[in-house]
Amino acid sequence: MVPMSDVTDELDDSPMLEEVLGDALGKLRVFHAKLAEEGEPRGLIGPRDVGIIWERHILNSAAIVPFVKEATAKKQFKTVADIGSGGGFPGIVAAACLPDHRFTLVEPMERRVEWLNECVADMELNNVTVVRARANEMIEAIAGATGAQGGNRGNGSARNGKGGKNGRGVAVRGPVLDLDGKPIQAKHPFAVVTCRAVAPMTKLSGWTLPLLERGGRLVALKGRSAQEEIEKASKEIAKCGGIRPRVVDAEVGPGLESTHVLMVDKKQVIHHFGELCTLSTTGKSTEKSGGKMLK
Repeated sequence: MVPMSDVTDELDDSPMLEEVLGDALGKLRVFHAKLAEEGEPRGLIGPRDVGIIWERHILNSAAIVPFVKEATAKKQFKTVADIGSGGGFPGIVAAACLPDHRFTLVEPMERRVEWLNECVADMELNNVTVVRARANEMIEAIAGATGAQGGNRGNGSARNGKGGKNGRGVAVRGPVLDLDGKPIQAKHPFAVVTCRAVAPMTKLSGWTLPLLERGGRLVALKGRSAQEEIEKASKEIAKCGGIRPRVVDAEVGPGLESTHVLMVDKKQVIHHFGELCTLSTTGKSTEKSGGKMLK
């Protein structure tokens, strides 16, 4: 077996890297070296990926950067949540490319959280926070912090801190805890939510869209079945306040195969009736055929 450190990436010396990654290239070379050395033994990439890390993982992840920038262009707070961050795709890469954005990487697996924290330290990423949690806990924490009606009352509620009573004798719920038993600090919805290869849209809609602020955007890296996923998940997308679901081909790099980016915008006005993903279709809200788009 050839040692991982002796495997050469096909794009190591390509000028394309600087062309696409710009000022982020230095930090991403650190990330690449760590992935090449430790990624396969730690179960973060496959053995066949070691020689194509730049293309398959780093440049592929960077393909979302223009769409994130577009979504936050007019935002005062450029906040991004990356759900199911795993090996750091696309969250670590996007954070390196967008130092003026604040990233929260959400990952439930302890060993992957350890990896992500190592990467953040080694790459000196000052704009990243890693949270060991599932999307459920993040949704519940934000719903509680913003005083949203209802919220996700799934299994994660068992890990909530014990509440008490305020000065008026009204019960006050305790903080939502992460999987390490620490209070989740997220207090506001995010401008953008990103992810890669986490779940089909029938599930992903409920894990991501509730985390978005009104007018926010989901930017997800997907495979060739992305459009089919949108069609199957039209009801779930609408229920969670998603509008204008679409798939675009995103350039990875000159001469390289493009990737698929699925985007959904969050409706500006959402009325909650007991559940976080319940969308009112009364008044001026009108549903088009198939529930694919709400205006």
